Amino acid sequence: MTEDDLNSRPGQARDTGDELREHEVRTALLDLLGEVGTVTATEAAAKLGYSSGLCSFHLRQLARHGHIEEAPHRGGRARPWRLRQPNPTADAPAEGQFGDLARGLEDESWQRWLARRDQAPAEWCHDEAFSAVAYLTPEEMSRVADTIRRALAPYQDREQRPLARPDGAQPVALITRLFPLLPHPADEAEQS
Repeated sequence: MTEDDLNSRPGQARDTGDELREHEVRTALLDLLGEVGTVTATEAAAKLGYSSGLCSFHLRQLARHGHIEEAPHRGGRARPWRLRQPNPTADAPAEGQFGDLARGLEDESWQRWLARRDQAPAEWCHDEAFSAVAYLTPEEMSRVADTIRRALAPYQDREQRPLARPDGAQPVALITRLFPLLPHPADEAEQS
């Protein structure tokens, strides 16, 4: 039996309960990937409480539909997955869809943090959220982004190398959005 056979049963309507369960599992997997970056089916099963076979099946389905992709790894049977990385040669609509998905997961994770931060251990009950407006040229905006990437680079390998994590290290969402502020339509109408 193939994955397609499991997904569509000829001559038989799909059970709404099955569809809801699939949506629940896939949403949980996408949320987890948004939080931790990469995950194997076994790791997802341990975190989410599903079987590794179920997680493996749904990870492959998410990949098949272009939401996730295999993460680079060094051989072995472990098959890590990550949210699909934008392809500079892909057409813009696909990139826009990925960006929308990533921003949605970021926003959802932020809202979950706000709702539950009082349940976090005392040392983790704060956040470092901030924003700023700066007047930059496009080149300066790129340099700021590069500076942020370089500042984060020493911590990136901890995702793939758990033994490199110091005691007490937890996954922390690091979200940076640099974009030009466009005039509000009402402001443009007043200037006309």
